[in-house]
Amino acid sequence: MVDILHRVGVKTPTPAKVYEALTTVEGLAGWWTDDTKGSADVGGVLEFRFPPGGFDMEVVELRPSERVAWRVADGPEEWLGTTIDWDLRQDGDYTIVLFAHRGWREPVEFMHHCSTKWGSYLMSLKSLVETGDGAPSPRDVQISDWH
Repeated sequence: MVDILHRVGVKTPTPAKVYEALTTVEGLAGWWTDDTKGSADVGGVLEFRFPPGGFDMEVVELRPSERVAWRVADGPEEWLGTTIDWDLRQDGDYTIVLFAHRGWREPVEFMHHCSTKWGSYLMSLKSLVETGDGAPSPRDVQISDWH
């Protein structure tokens, strides 16, 4: 198994704004994809749609201002059985976001693509929290036909 890992510092005095952007439909739509709906509560399913397809994420853990964890319930074959974790901690003026997309069976080319896109979307999350303006799909950076 292989994982996608990223670390981003978001300039904000507490993790609360980052946590809100990860745990509300409005927040998620502000940085990942405009087409977001569903339930952000533990046990709920969030539905994310993009021009080439989408993902359904089951919310498996929420610890306010500390951790968010999802299990991929539906999406591309390579994503099935994977998990997505967000760990948050304050470090001076920054909330540190430790992101992990865990459990890939092998590092196929699509994983490389997804790693780049996750990095792009993490920059969108940072921008949303710091400036109020993210770059969710379909306004995200296009890197290939996979989007």
